[in-house]
Amino acid sequence: MTNILQNEYRPDYVSAPGETLLETLNAMGMSQAELAKRMERPIKTINEIIQGKATITAETALQLERVLRIPASFWLKREQRYRESLAR
Repeated sequence: MTNILQNEYRPDYVSAPGETLLETLNAMGMSQAELAKRMERPIKTINEIIQGKATITAETALQLERVLRIPASFWLKREQRYRESLAR
């Protein structure tokens, strides 16, 4: 079921962006370690994003775009919607 407020779609459930990241990595056959290496970030950071413990910042979104070829705006919107859902 969805909530409609001022003609804005608001799903009842929003998954963490880390779930999407993990699904993307699995589909691409890429490990968290490989992603971390390509992004020049600690594997711990990637794992924390996947677990929902760390947020996807603008810098991280740009790095994800560079490595995964998925626009930074996608990752930032996923993060924003997830955090807004948690706040509600």
